[in-house]
Amino acid sequence: MSKKQSLSGVFFNGILVENPTFRLVLGTCPTIAVTTSALNGIGMGLAATFVLVGSNVVISLLRNFIPDKVRIPAFVVVICTFVTLIQMLMQAYVPSLYASLGLFIPLIVVNCIILARAEAYASKNGVAASAVDGLGMGIGFTLAITVIGAIRELFGSGTLFGFNLLGAGYQPMLILILAPGGFIIYGLTLGVMNIIMNRAEANKSAKEGVEA
Repeated sequence: MSKKQSLSGVFFNGILVENPTFRLVLGTCPTIAVTTSALNGIGMGLAATFVLVGSNVVISLLRNFIPDKVRIPAFVVVICTFVTLIQMLMQAYVPSLYASLGLFIPLIVVNCIILARAEAYASKNGVAASAVDGLGMGIGFTLAITVIGAIRELFGSGTLFGFNLLGAGYQPMLILILAPGGFIIYGLTLGVMNIIMNRAEANKSAKEGVEA
């Protein structure tokens, strides 16, 4: 397998095979808390992607210099640096989105997706592969929480990205923009995505068996 194919596999692994939200079920707190709208989902997802790529690259560069005994504290320091950067950038350039996401921006520091990729991947692989892994995982997370946010916003408020799509006569299902609605929609989308992925994997295995 070529390097290009290998990096492509790493990238799509984070989007599909090991999607952090739908397949690994990581980062469930922001998934439920901030997805009251599609815009919130995109904002949180892009912020997490920035931190994932940046921290993966730095940790990969330093992986041979960080002693095993202090690797987790060292990883947290690196992650904190990138979280602080994205927090300052959002506060300066998109203050409304920053205010909407609130406490969940600094809480990216303890997002298990970020630390899991640092420990499981970036600390064991080269810079290019680690950057691609962070990008794939980040995009996978962004797509997942944007879909959840879009469903909750559409049926909970009748809007999508702030535009009224269902008309003035639509009676919003307000529960969907509350915490119980977050659990309901997350559970339903999680189930649907796993059914789709499991069927795709079964079809792929069957096809490989026939070819063999």
